[in-house]
Amino acid sequence: MANHLYDALFGRHEGLATPFLHLPDGSSLTHGAFCDLAASYGAALRQAGLMPGDRVAMQMDKSPHMLALIAGAIRQGVVFLPLNTAYTPTEMAYFVGDAGAELLVAGNKVAAALAPVAEAAGARLLTLDPDGTGSLADLARGLPPMAVEPRAPGDLAAFLYTSGTTGRSKGAMLSHDNLLSNARVLTDYWRFTEKDVLLHALPIFHTHGLFVATNVALLAGCPMIFLPKFDAEEVVRFLPQATAMMGVPTFYTRLLDDPRLTRDLVGNIRLFVSGSAPLLAETHRQWEARTGQRILERYGMTETNMNTSNPYEGERQAGTVGFPLPGVEVKVCDGTGKEVPKGEIGTIEVRGPNVFQGYWRMPEKTAEELRPDGFFITGDLGTIDADGYVTIVGRAKDLVISGGFNVYPKEVEMALDALPGVQESAVIGVPHPDFGEAVVAVLVPEAGASIDAKAVQAALASSLAKFKQPKHIDIRQDLPRNTMGKVQKNLLREDLKTLFTP
Repeated sequence: MANHLYDALFGRHEGLATPFLHLPDGSSLTHGAFCDLAASYGAALRQAGLMPGDRVAMQMDKSPHMLALIAGAIRQGVVFLPLNTAYTPTEMAYFVGDAGAELLVAGNKVAAALAPVAEAAGARLLTLDPDGTGSLADLARGLPPMAVEPRAPGDLAAFLYTSGTTGRSKGAMLSHDNLLSNARVLTDYWRFTEKDVLLHALPIFHTHGLFVATNVALLAGCPMIFLPKFDAEEVVRFLPQATAMMGVPTFYTRLLDDPRLTRDLVGNIRLFVSGSAPLLAETHRQWEARTGQRILERYGMTETNMNTSNPYEGERQAGTVGFPLPGVEVKVCDGTGKEVPKGEIGTIEVRGPNVFQGYWRMPEKTAEELRPDGFFITGDLGTIDADGYVTIVGRAKDLVISGGFNVYPKEVEMALDALPGVQESAVIGVPHPDFGEAVVAVLVPEAGASIDAKAVQAALASSLAKFKQPKHIDIRQDLPRNTMGKVQKNLLREDLKTLFTP
């Protein structure tokens, strides 16, 4: 039996001298050299005592070695848990313990702080210092490569933990076929070939940078310009050498602030993709005006990888996330799971080979969100129009019910974002003694602009029903975001929860 994911992504590149990773210092790594490194790390994982199905947790800075460790884990059937570098030791203790990880691989900077975490969880701690002693790399030295471990399409490949903005973070169990089927669809849908060069500035502890960007490049056989993080200076330097870039909205807004962003600079690029957080319609318009290109926005999540995409060929509609991907079913339902009419708001549900296997050690939560017929209840509110375009209007948990009326934050945010001087907005609900919840708007002004709250209220009076209009406007210099650029409305709600307390 073959190794379903490894053979498709890496196995066909073994021994090849074709370029794979171009690094900022001018060095590069071929596909063949990368596969050799992955085989070495795979052997080290087995030497450390891990068997197929065991878990390895990892918290380290993005590097070719981290990517090779992930490939080595896939090669040997070890389930991997890439964890956000921003997590504190307290947060890491939950993830490592909950996953039952046998090994924790940490970056040198955080290894000492994570030693008690590993000890408490009964896990071994190693670093990934390619030159250091007592590291996984040191353990790998001199070990012969092991045979690739057979793995079936339904075998687990990875856990990715949800962000945990409400309740405990959940470990989404992703199989070999969950990852491979989605990558194959995206490679074809977005027309990737070995002639492409992908500019990669995303983290690889997240779906976007790892299971979308990296897996697509591997399937297409194209090289990546592998940057450790997004840095506008570095991205501008490498854009002329790339044919495609995947990013989060923050990438595009920061590049728009750079006067060097011109049509000539991106003349070699055929595709810009945005995801992980909503892209403002104004950003779409500004980007097209500056570059002559329309950003392709898509929609996915930890539990499902990618679900929809605006078309590669055809109209890319700002404010929408396009059509369901081939092989993925998307429907909009009411609370009972019954589909609502076209154009009406409901909860988005998806089904397909991309949908995860369930939540690790949470059968009750899995049963709540994964229906017996295979549809996953995403928790996102949206619509599907008559032409089939899907639009996300918010999260179900962000719905504001004020005086018994439903208020969808996205509708209010669109009205606010269209006002002069408003760079962006976030609309939340906070406790109110009379209405149950009150609509509150948090606004960020454009550079050099000022916002008058009374003028905003007056402007909304003619465009929104009274119950949708904010009862308070809070003006700030920025909105709290996670590492993928999503606005953390839970932090805003917590900060403003006593606003209307008597």
